[in-house]
Amino acid sequence: MKLVDLRSALRRGGASLRAGTARACLALAALALAITFVSPHLTWPQRQSDMVIVLDVTQSMEVADQQRDGRSVTRLAQAKWVIGEVLRKLPCGSRIGWGLFTEYRSFLLMDPVEVCENQRELLSLLSNIDGRMAWTGNSEVAKGLYSGLKIVKALPSRPALVFVTDGQEAPPVNPQYRPSDEGAVRVAPGLVVGVGGLLPARIPKHDLEGRAYGYWEADEVMQLDPRSYGRGGSVAGEQMVEDGSDRPGVMLGSTPGSEHLSSLREPYLQLLASETGLAYQRLTTPQALYAALTSEQLAHPVASRVDLRWPFGLLGLLALLAVYLPARRPGGVKRAGGRHGAPSVRTDTSTRNLPRHSS
Repeated sequence: MKLVDLRSALRRGGASLRAGTARACLALAALALAITFVSPHLTWPQRQSDMVIVLDVTQSMEVADQQRDGRSVTRLAQAKWVIGEVLRKLPCGSRIGWGLFTEYRSFLLMDPVEVCENQRELLSLLSNIDGRMAWTGNSEVAKGLYSGLKIVKALPSRPALVFVTDGQEAPPVNPQYRPSDEGAVRVAPGLVVGVGGLLPARIPKHDLEGRAYGYWEADEVMQLDPRSYGRGGSVAGEQMVEDGSDRPGVMLGSTPGSEHLSSLREPYLQLLASETGLAYQRLTTPQALYAALTSEQLAHPVASRVDLRWPFGLLGLLALLAVYLPARRPGGVKRAGGRHGAPSVRTDTSTRNLPRHSS
């Protein structure tokens, strides 16, 4: 057989193979696109969370005793950053709502919504929560926790409460006159998240625009609970003291004489959590908080539906591209049609001058 005839046979065989491949790709594309019309999906159990996250926005949360990337940030800023990182990683189907705590109660800002479809809105609202939303210097943490429990109890889905605070009561609480939970004890699981350093730090003052202009001093802050100061009598200079309130004792989470300084009141938060049936965790890393929010205590298994239309659609598109993209022969030379669609023939200079041999 002559070399030219062998090359012609190889070309015919290659053309036939390419035609068969094209038909197979078209059939694959048609099958893949047809499958997308029947809405293929997979279903398997996945842990999903449903929660309302309440952030403490009182003045002690503006203490910059947290570290991130080698710089100091406030407690509130650190809490928002960690929660934002967790939100981005939560499995689809999980639901988050926002709330804030100031003075003596919690407020619901946003009902729980699905995290994947509403991620942008959730992150936008989270970024706008700051200390300017507080309208008073008081920070009655126990009452804020109890009102937060009432909020989630009233919601139809009964979400978990995640209460983020440093635990500093202002004014301090007298152990004999602790606020009543008024039936707010939690039945479903929840989490108290403590944020702040363990060393006392100065609390900054802020104006109405949120600008810092100094620090609170000892004589500007109540160092004892109001009952310990007693109440005035009918005669000038006479003092009436509530029964038993003059007896010294360790106040819950308080530091008499140093209330103008702030630190994480962890034992007090652990006490509040245990009394209301909630768990407690200190804020550290996004990974640690993610583990807590997706744990068996807070998350529940749900049959998640995963849409498979896009993988089959992508497969069909790739199969079509394989048919209509220009083919390339070995050596990187593109096989393109001539003016009238006839295949162009490459001249191989390496064999042009070789003598022809018969078989």
